Amino acid sequence: MFRCLALVARVRAHRAEGDQERAAADAYESLAIAAPMSGYLCAPDLLECLSETAADGATSHAVRLLGAADAMRQHFGLVRFKVHDDEHQALVTTLRNALSDGEFNAAWAEGAALSAEEAVAYALRGRGERKRPSSGWAALTPTELDVVRLVGEGLPNKDIATRLFVSPRTVQSHLRHVYNKLEVTSRVQLAQESARHG
Repeated sequence: MFRCLALVARVRAHRAEGDQERAAADAYESLAIAAPMSGYLCAPDLLECLSETAADGATSHAVRLLGAADAMRQHFGLVRFKVHDDEHQALVTTLRNALSDGEFNAAWAEGAALSAEEAVAYALRGRGERKRPSSGWAALTPTELDVVRLVGEGLPNKDIATRLFVSPRTVQSHLRHVYNKLEVTSRVQLAQESARHG
């Protein structure tokens, strides 16, 4: 956990220097360390940092991250240091101006509806280790693991798509890959595998 906290400080230093790429890399690393321990006290700051990094190209994604950070602050009773309030407000204003009110509010609400675990998983999606085996449980990507978890909870593809901010067709594609990697042929078998792996 100490490394996680040290990385948060380094993220702030990189941001102050204008080095968004290194700030994002350290933010992802810190979130990846915190996630297995459910160490979410630093997560809102990290999600806000990643939102700023994403703001140029993935506006709705950036707003979701801010909504998730805000909800985590409320849930855990965490506050943002006053010194960062102006920077945060400027980011919110920039994102609000880039989207219609409806788009902004919908993306914020989607982020705010995520649990702390889901928010961190959403932020980390696609950032995991690339050297995976071609089959078996270890072959699953972070997104595929999210899909498997939600199948295990009994959700249909449409609801999984909503939770992961993807299309039902994308969920079906992930399931095809999961079935091949795990050598299963049905949702029941997949749910059983999910239960075995916790």
